[in-house]
Amino acid sequence: MTSSQIAVPCSVMRGGTSKGLFFLEADLPADRAARDTFLLAAMGSPDVREIDGMGGGHPLTSKVAVVSRSSRDGIDVDYLFLQVWPDRAEVSDQQNCGNILAGVGPFAIEKGLIDAVDGVTPVAIFMVNTDSKATAFVETPGGIVNYAGTARIDGVPGTHAPININFEDVAGSSCGSLLPTGNVVDVVNGIQVTCIDNGMPVVCLNASDFGITGYESPAELEANADLKVRVEEIRLLVGPMMNLGDVTNKTVPKMSLLSPAVDGGLLSTRTFIPHRVHESIGVLGAVSVATACMLPGSVAAQIAGLTTIGSSLEVEVEHPSGFFTVQMEVDNSTGTPVVTKSALLRTARMLMSGSIFVLESSWETA
Repeated sequence: MTSSQIAVPCSVMRGGTSKGLFFLEADLPADRAARDTFLLAAMGSPDVREIDGMGGGHPLTSKVAVVSRSSRDGIDVDYLFLQVWPDRAEVSDQQNCGNILAGVGPFAIEKGLIDAVDGVTPVAIFMVNTDSKATAFVETPGGIVNYAGTARIDGVPGTHAPININFEDVAGSSCGSLLPTGNVVDVVNGIQVTCIDNGMPVVCLNASDFGITGYESPAELEANADLKVRVEEIRLLVGPMMNLGDVTNKTVPKMSLLSPAVDGGLLSTRTFIPHRVHESIGVLGAVSVATACMLPGSVAAQIAGLTTIGSSLEVEVEHPSGFFTVQMEVDNSTGTPVVTKSALLRTARMLMSGSIFVLESSWETA
């Protein structure tokens, strides 16, 4: 006997350099286990190709946004990010995603969660994963989301409407403080590291300390077994130091190998996320790396050649497919760095909106 299928409302959106499924919270099972079972089926996981679902066979295209109208003061919508892994039956809420975040504002407007104004609509978003806030500014001429424009971001072909995002109070959102170890530089396994959390827990490392240039392609780095072992050893050691506990099965911290800039930026990055190498760099990962550049003596500041650092800086972070510009303001006057501004540009686009079909058993199984 063949099981029947059920249809669940769903949109597919590109947010920044990622792509994922967007759901209204009310359309998903309330029970977490049942929800995760459904999402695995929707993506076609576990299967490295995700051939029987909507996933793209890569962590960057196997992502989920769960959005709902917020009851919090000063907040329009709540956003929960979920990472569905292609190669294992796991759905993780251990990190945020700033790329998928770029699609939350347009999605919320499209689904009627907030009323758009004629011009630009600010959308105040509560990021559930990290108990922090961001405001996205979405172009809405005539009260309708606009996706066409001249804004360009590396890693995405063509141009689109700009979505400016301001992150507010994200420092320490996962680790408890901007510098979770209390130090600008620590030495782990004989390697200098800067552990930082300005929206995403990141470990900054000097690529040359691992016998590489830092300009290798993601595929070349993923094929370097010795490098992967050394990077993972450090990641497991710094997990508890960053107040993240045992990170063996966690997606954080991200490990960013830094090298001097080669294309006009401030520095170059190759980032393990944590076991695959990002084809570009995550939004909040870039914010944390940019923030590290603002801290005198950090691994990032050393590689960028910054000896005198002012209170504000436009940091261009190079990555494998281009660069990422982050507008940073940090107050170092008290000896304890305080981030006063983290802002950047993203784009997003609605790709499909309709229903996703899964076998009935995938909805009912908890």
